[in-house]
Amino acid sequence: MTALADPQPRRRLTGPDVRPPGQVRLQTLVAIRWIAVAGQLGALLFLAFGLELELPLGYAVSAVAASALLNIIVYMRYPASTRLSDSEAALFLTYDTLQLAVLVYLTGGTTNPFIVLFLAPVAVAATVLTLRSMLVVSVVAVLCLTVVAVFHRPLPWSPEPLTLPGMYLIGQWASISVAVAFLTVYLWRISAESRRMQDALVASQMALAREQRVSALGGLAAAAAHELGTPLGTIAMAAKEMTLELDPDDPVRDDAELILRESRRCREILGQIAKRPERVTEGHRLGLADIVREAAAPHHRDGVTVTIDAPEAQPQIPRRPEIVHSLTNLIENAVDFARSQVLVRASADDKEVRIQVLDDGPGLSHDLLSSLGEPYVSSRSEQGEGLGLGVFIAKTLLERTGGELLISNRKTGGAQFEMVWPRDALVVENGDRKE
Repeated sequence: MTALADPQPRRRLTGPDVRPPGQVRLQTLVAIRWIAVAGQLGALLFLAFGLELELPLGYAVSAVAASALLNIIVYMRYPASTRLSDSEAALFLTYDTLQLAVLVYLTGGTTNPFIVLFLAPVAVAATVLTLRSMLVVSVVAVLCLTVVAVFHRPLPWSPEPLTLPGMYLIGQWASISVAVAFLTVYLWRISAESRRMQDALVASQMALAREQRVSALGGLAAAAAHELGTPLGTIAMAAKEMTLELDPDDPVRDDAELILRESRRCREILGQIAKRPERVTEGHRLGLADIVREAAAPHHRDGVTVTIDAPEAQPQIPRRPEIVHSLTNLIENAVDFARSQVLVRASADDKEVRIQVLDDGPGLSHDLLSSLGEPYVSSRSEQGEGLGLGVFIAKTLLERTGGELLISNRKTGGAQFEMVWPRDALVVENGDRKE
C-alpha cells in the first residue's frame, strides 16, 4: 500500500445544470415563414375561388403580403448566416403568431379548422428558445386564441351560415390552449435534455482528445530525450577537453566549465524523461498499480491522504487515455469530498479487473445515487458542491473500453466508485493486446 500526499488542492469538476439553447439561424426562421406564407396564400385562394366563399380577401392577402415583404427585407438586409439572439428569435415568432391571429380573425375565428396552426410557432419556440422567451410566445398564442374566439368575422358558408354550439366553440378553444401548454412543456423539456446530453458528449470527446494529446506529447518527449542524448554527450566531451587545455586564469575556461555543467544538467533531465515513457505514452503495457499511481499522483489537498492498495503482481493492461482520464476524474472528486482519507484499491481475478475509489466523505444522497452518471448533476452534499461533468465523462469513457462504473455508498460512510472490466476486454495475455 502506498500513501501519497500533496498540499496542492484540486479544482472541483463542475458544470451548468442546463446550458441555455444556442442561437438560431435567421435563415431557418425565414424558411419556415416562407412555408407559412405559401400555405396561407394557397388556402385563401382555394376558399375564395375554389369554394367561392365571400372573404375579406384584400385584408387577408395584405396580412400574408406583410409577412412576405418582411422576409424580403430581412433577406436583403442580413446575410444568410446571421444568428438571432434569444430575444430576437422570440420577437420573430411573436410576429408570426400575431399575423396568424389576424388571418384567423378574418376567416371565422375558432370555427376555422386552421386554428390548429397556432401550435406551429409554439413548437418552434419550444425547440430553439430559452424557457422565459418560450413562455412569452406561448402566452401570446393563448391570448390571441382567446381574442379570436370572442371577436372574429364569420365565414360566409353557403347556402346557410354555419352555427356551432357555444359549448363546442369553448371546447375547441380549450383544447387548442391545452395543446399549446402541453407542447410548451414537453418539447422544451425534450430539447433541453437533448442539448444537455449533446454538450456533455462534446465535453467527453474534448477530454479524451486532451488526454490523447498528452500521451502523444509524452511519447514525443521520450523520443526526443533519446535522440538528444548523443549530441549532448558530444558537447559535454568537447567542453571537458577545452577545460583541460585552457589555463586556469583564462576567462574562456569559465565559459567552458559553464557549458559542461549545463550539458550535464540537460542530460540528467532527459534521462528522467527517458526513464518513464510508459507513464505518458498511449498503448504501453502497465501494471494496475502503475496506472493507479499515475492517475492519483496530481490530485491531493491538505488534510487528505490518498492510499493506494494495489499489489505489484498484477496483470499487464494497455495504458489507454480513457482509463487514465476516467480514474483521474474519480480520484479528484473523491479527494474533494473526503474528510481525511481516500483509498484506491486495484485487483484482478480470472474473470474481472476492478479498481475501487473509496472516500470517507458525506456519501451520496438517495436521489443523487439514482441519477449520478447523467450530465450536470447538481450537487453531492447539502452545501451544493457539484459533481458536474466529471462522473458522466468517466462513465462514458469507461464504456468505450468495455467497462462499467458502479456507484454506491460505503457501509462505514463515504462514497464508493467502482470501475469493472471483463478480464478478456482489458488484460494483455501472452503478449497479445486485447481491446
